[in-house]
Amino acid sequence: MEPLDAAITILRDADEPLHWTVIQDRALRQGLIDPFVVSDVRTQLLTALRDGVRSGVLERKGTGVYVLPAGPAATTDV
Repeated sequence: MEPLDAAITILRDADEPLHWTVIQDRALRQGLIDPFVVSDVRTQLLTALRDGVRSGVLERKGTGVYVLPAGPAATTDV
């Protein structure tokens, strides 16, 4: 699974804003991101989160804290 898709899945399940370190931890623990496939998980995830904010799929709620936006974008299938 791509890091952005994993982040969306984690945030959808959490239904609350989460810090990127929590998103990363949950994605790794749930096997959504394979550290043997994704080189440099931290960098890839942070890049994906920034791209998600730019594209409107995610919202930044504070320093390192992300959430799914309310409305149609939050219900987009991954």
